[in-house]
Amino acid sequence: MENLGIAVIGSGRIGSLRARIAAKHPSVKFLAIADQDLNKAKALAELTSADFYSSDNDEVISHPNVTAVFVSTPEGHHAAPVKKALELGKPVLVEKPLAMTLEDADDILVTLKKTQGNLRVGYSRRFKECYLRAKEQMNHDRLGRIVGGNSRVYNSRAQAFSILKRDPHATPVLDVLTYYVDLMFWMLEGNKPVEVVARGQGGIFKEAGYQADDVTWAIITMADGAVINLGVSYALPARYPTLGQSDRFELLGSDGTMIVDDDHMDHILFSDRGIPHAYVPDHSVNMAFLGSNTAGDWACGDFWGPLGNETRAWLDHLITGAQTMHTTPEQARLNLETTIAIEKAVATGASIRIPLKD
Repeated sequence: MENLGIAVIGSGRIGSLRARIAAKHPSVKFLAIADQDLNKAKALAELTSADFYSSDNDEVISHPNVTAVFVSTPEGHHAAPVKKALELGKPVLVEKPLAMTLEDADDILVTLKKTQGNLRVGYSRRFKECYLRAKEQMNHDRLGRIVGGNSRVYNSRAQAFSILKRDPHATPVLDVLTYYVDLMFWMLEGNKPVEVVARGQGGIFKEAGYQADDVTWAIITMADGAVINLGVSYALPARYPTLGQSDRFELLGSDGTMIVDDDHMDHILFSDRGIPHAYVPDHSVNMAFLGSNTAGDWACGDFWGPLGNETRAWLDHLITGAQTMHTTPEQARLNLETTIAIEKAVATGASIRIPLKD
């Protein structure tokens, strides 16, 4: 493609970032915005000087000047716009997770196979510099055979409640731990999960009416015997200093080890004037771990960080045709299957085999 016509479906927080980044890309010559709330679509269109907006997703996707599509709707509403774009032969980048159910994920994959289209899934942690560096070391096989790994991610309940209010099925396991499932499987490329054991503890979110645990820990056994430990808690106090994901990632190999400390305690700001939270409206803290905003940060008039890197990389891929490291839909489907298996293991107290039985 020499010139891009971009449709952004969904003008929430992530869709708005995608649209603002795309609007500044030199190859984007046409920009269209869709949101079921026409006022939100109009506001984002005005902010980005978009050429077209509508409350009708299909109208925007079908616009003759649209050549590629970002699907940034709530997690449970990915299937319809993704399939529509693929059926029209338009490349798609959809937010993670691919879907909330394996049925919807498989429906998307059937359409993808039928259309032979171009679909990738937005796991933006892959585009954070520390994980790019980690993948480079794995590409050089510096750790030898991976025998084990560990990753955990924390965040405050303020952000968890914001996510759950948007979609009550988007639990910390399905919506957040999926990032680290994806990272582990990316680092261990070709090695498939076969069994999951997991335990969870509920309280804060369940008392508020959501079927989400406060903390979940899982042990995943891979096909070659490697053992991976993954944990998530999005129940830290509301004013805990993180502005997003505080995480740690470790790989243990036969010839080495690699540790990524991404807790963001190296850049701390305290202000009596308050520090706004980028994800949660009308929420602020007095002390913040700068750099912990999961998507990245606005600085000096532009957006920097994982989501900015990922968005620009996708647009560059469309222009140049160069290979992309964006998560494939097949990998995203396996990520979804694994997180569902984790929640099943918590609910039943039993070990769960992958692939899941119908």
